[in-house]
Amino acid sequence: MGNLAMSLRSVIVSQFERPHGLLGRLAGLIMVKRPSNIKRNNWTVDLLALEADHEVLEIGCGPGLALKACAKSVMTGHVIGIDHSDLMVRQAQRGLSLEINKGFLEVRRAGLDELTRVLTGFDRVFSINVVQFFSDLDYAFKQIYACLNENGMAATTFQPRTKSPTREQAMAMALKIQIAMSDAGFKDIRNHELSLKPAPAVCVTGLKRNR
Repeated sequence: MGNLAMSLRSVIVSQFERPHGLLGRLAGLIMVKRPSNIKRNNWTVDLLALEADHEVLEIGCGPGLALKACAKSVMTGHVIGIDHSDLMVRQAQRGLSLEINKGFLEVRRAGLDELTRVLTGFDRVFSINVVQFFSDLDYAFKQIYACLNENGMAATTFQPRTKSPTREQAMAMALKIQIAMSDAGFKDIRNHELSLKPAPAVCVTGLKRNR
């Protein structure tokens, strides 16, 4: 019974990497409804210090919770959300249809490889509980750095979702992010912490300064 429970949990957790099918719909619903997820998304968007004319990109936007928060501040700029799950893209497009129809928000199926190739010129690039799925942190943050404008900001939020999550796990990931960002060229790298249960969320921010 213990092995069965662990296997089921593993299947459910895997849905947060690339949601699909009925379990993917459940994962999307959890992302939208879970109070800690709402708080984590809103907190991250607040850290971005968005301005009306900013160009903003979210990597791994899921059902679009943070994108909706961004749209409240960005009025003359543009907000783009990318995700490699067709299911999440469709769900976000439905939930954000009003903003999309106004022309300042877009959701598309894409991944890190599209950064610098077709997606550049951003003032803010962020992700929320996506970094743990990056296969190569150094590559990821070099791509993020390259697609930012001068003085642009990257923000990477992580909250451990293991069976027994701890603050130590959150801080360990934050350190890995800081190192990868520093190696990519980011300056003014800062660590922020949000108290949540059962473990805090951390957000690492950094600025692109070429001079």
